[in-house]
Amino acid sequence: MTARRRRLVLVGHGMVGHTLLTALDARGALQDLRVTVVAEEDVPAYDRIRLSRYFRETDPEDCLFLRPGPTGLLLGEPGLGDRAGIRVRLGDPAVAVDRRHRRVTTAAGHVVDYDHLVLATGSRPLVPPVPGADATGCFTYRTAADVRALRTHCETADTRDGTVIGGGLLGLEAADALRSLGLTVQVVESAPWLMPRQLDEYGGRTLRRHIEDLDIAVHTDTLLTAVETDARDRATGVRLQPRDGTPPVHLPAGVVVFAAGVRPRDELARACGLAVGERGGIVVDETCRTEDERVYAVGDCALTPDGSAPGMLAPGNAMARVVADRLTGGSRTLTGWDTATRLKLLGVDVACFGDEQAAHAGFEATHLDTRGGVYRSLRVTGEGKLLGGTFVGDISGYAALRPLAGSGRPLPAPVEELVLPGPLPGLPTPVGALPDESVVCHCHNVPAGTIRSAVRAGCADPAALRHRTRAGSGCGGCTETVAALLVEGLRAPGIGTAATAVTGSPVRERAAARPARSPSPQCAGGLPE
Repeated sequence: MTARRRRLVLVGHGMVGHTLLTALDARGALQDLRVTVVAEEDVPAYDRIRLSRYFRETDPEDCLFLRPGPTGLLLGEPGLGDRAGIRVRLGDPAVAVDRRHRRVTTAAGHVVDYDHLVLATGSRPLVPPVPGADATGCFTYRTAADVRALRTHCETADTRDGTVIGGGLLGLEAADALRSLGLTVQVVESAPWLMPRQLDEYGGRTLRRHIEDLDIAVHTDTLLTAVETDARDRATGVRLQPRDGTPPVHLPAGVVVFAAGVRPRDELARACGLAVGERGGIVVDETCRTEDERVYAVGDCALTPDGSAPGMLAPGNAMARVVADRLTGGSRTLTGWDTATRLKLLGVDVACFGDEQAAHAGFEATHLDTRGGVYRSLRVTGEGKLLGGTFVGDISGYAALRPLAGSGRPLPAPVEELVLPGPLPGLPTPVGALPDESVVCHCHNVPAGTIRSAVRAGCADPAALRHRTRAGSGCGGCTETVAALLVEGLRAPGIGTAATAVTGSPVRERAAARPARSPSPQCAGGLPE
């Protein structure tokens, strides 16, 4: 008799949930699981980091949510659900979990049984509890539904003034979106400088100068006290209170976007009696398992053993890989994650890497060019080993220096030289002598050796490498390193002339090589129901 396949229910179909499915697929585990995905959003997993592209496309629904990168936002290969027999229920969120009978009930009344349940419900934007925050013209900025509503309003409303509450990564992306729609934009940040989670004071102030050069007004160290409205409850402006005690400020604003942080979505866990943190987040152990041995939680909704709910992609993906390993009999635990960030905000290159806790340890070398808008800082130990760095306006050397942070390996040149803009001294290539075991793509845990092997196997362009290894398909912070490794590999003897673009996936190739089996009639379809 054929053994019954274990039933896995995944609640949430975001970037971290997608990582879990691909990690299981890479292990060949999907043929032994009957997987059901229950999702609140009406589109498959997409790249949330690049969501501002929605405002630059003439037909964004077709261009972005139905196509994989780089031309779209869809994650992974379109046929994964069909091939692996995954049932995906889009636009039908889970509303209840019955742990005793191991069942999940959806909003449409469907009941799905499970042997293992993974909660990947993500987080919700934080809306300040101020008067007028629910007025017409006020929006959050996180999901496909959010950007649809925001674009429709801006294209039909008669206002030309927009204010973004929050000067972090998401807030600056939202400011870019409003600017692309032709609005006059203001950014309000409660901290003393922009991007306070990633940048130090000088980095934040350098970034501010770049943004103000784009005619975006910036108000830091300032609190939102109210959204002003008219008689029809439409937003007309915002009232602000600077922290220095100066008089309140009024700004006209027919559009207000809240992008000032997130809170874990843990309501399902609360309702079914699972432990949650005092400030939210589903409590998990080092295996990402809750107090119920059948239930795991990953991503923004989870509260890790150190008491943090990171709210970033890299730790969420690390959790997903731990759960995939555990579901396939492994013993992996959550031991940490890389917090490096590399991105282009409103045309400005920004990067930071290394141990945040070491910000005040050791010694610091800095380069500040206020005219050119460049700030670079490197932190080293007393022995000259790299702890981390922050770059704004010029991120040259990021690809080579990031793997050295915390590794204990010696620097290729004195830190006083490495902190200067331009090509790094002492390195023959942009990535230097990067060991095979050094992780290049921290979003998907791809080491340099895997990328080199893919080039030797025939990958001849970045798209082929992304398809085969997933490197570069997360936050984009490793793009420069992946490109440098590609060039390095193509220059190797006997490689450059033989390499061709590779369209096959090793995951798919392994699946094709496995014996065919009859799909269960209950989960044979990968299309949304």
